[in-house]
Amino acid sequence: MFANEVIRIEVEESEIPWLKVFTQVERREFSECSLAEKSAIFTALDIIEKEMLFYYQPTKINIASFGNYVPLVHWHIMARFKEDSFFPEPMWGTKQREQTLVLPSFELFCKAVNTQLEASLG
Repeated sequence: MFANEVIRIEVEESEIPWLKVFTQVERREFSECSLAEKSAIFTALDIIEKEMLFYYQPTKINIASFGNYVPLVHWHIMARFKEDSFFPEPMWGTKQREQTLVLPSFELFCKAVNTQLEASLG
């Protein structure tokens, strides 16, 4: 979706808007990141969160860094809705219901985010 020399952003296939921010250089822990990497990560998270809030008007935004299965520094950012299948559980938790979401175009959302990322991070 987006990449520069410091970070890359990937789409997680899901019923909800969900992006992941990775460092280009493999790092196991956030404390191993350079200041440039940390700055780029937080800039990307800020841009994505603000665009998710504006575009989707979700119930909540979830931002997390786990890395237990993929031992690389990366952050998940997802828009959550009362109508999604798992809310209020995490997306890998126990399914609560069949989702009833009708969301605007994910492709247009990604295009808007990409434009802002290019302007801020090149």
